[in-house]
Amino acid sequence: MDPLQFFGVDTEFVNSIDLSGLPSAIAIVIFAIIVLRVSAQSLDTLGERLTERRLLFKQISVLTRFSVILITSLLVINALFDFSAEDDNRALYGIVGLVVLAVGYATKDVLSSVTAGFILMFDRPFQVGDRISFGGHYGEVKEIGLRTVRIVDMDDNLISIPNSRFLGESVSCANAGALDQMCVFSFFIGCNENFEAAKRIVYEATASSRYVYLGKPITIVVREGPVPNGAERFAIMIRVKAYVFDGRYETAFGTDITERVKRAFREEGVRTAGEIEWGPPGSGPAPEPATTSAPASAK
Repeated sequence: MDPLQFFGVDTEFVNSIDLSGLPSAIAIVIFAIIVLRVSAQSLDTLGERLTERRLLFKQISVLTRFSVILITSLLVINALFDFSAEDDNRALYGIVGLVVLAVGYATKDVLSSVTAGFILMFDRPFQVGDRISFGGHYGEVKEIGLRTVRIVDMDDNLISIPNSRFLGESVSCANAGALDQMCVFSFFIGCNENFEAAKRIVYEATASSRYVYLGKPITIVVREGPVPNGAERFAIMIRVKAYVFDGRYETAFGTDITERVKRAFREEGVRTAGEIEWGPPGSGPAPEPATTSAPASAK
């Protein structure tokens, strides 16, 4: 009896493997790794130089990675298995056995995530470079991989989320493939304050920011009601909706507008809800003077 059959190994599968193609397979894998790294670095560099096409280059990078992985897998299979006319059946059996073996050892979650990765590539609910909100996380999509989607949040933390979760839960995309992105900022003033002056200040601060994208409108919304998480305090909310020219500058955009609005409010005498509760700058309790004890007299 054949020793391979004694241990339950499919001899047709083993015979279909061509070990002479192993060096070629290794060379193909090494070459693919080099291509992936060079293409990723080149496309990232082009995206930083041509900022208007940055998201397009990121999407090309994702498609390139998937294509290289697929082509490399086919070339490696072709190098390791004998596809001669007389061994077609054995090679086919070998490939089928290899696939079944991989499926058998793969877990359900991994397989569902890989399948979801291909669905995300074609369905495209979001793209690399978009800013999304999902599962309590908000940040920029850095990579759509075979198993996980990686996003970088506002605190520069890298978060990996399995692809399968995006098929069963809702995801919010802020820019949907565009470079510019809507940003929403809210300011709360006292109910008796000059809301017309406050509205004008917020609009001018937004329109004069270096980060604003004036190709789309700036919208101001005024409402009166309780302050969110404000201990049941009422105030006038002035909310501005404007577009930043590049989503990467969302935080800087918000900081710039807030600083401009706060300075202008103080010059115009418009008090925010916080200033009404805590008083104007410098109105807090004075620090207690430091007490110094007299040194003990020497005996």
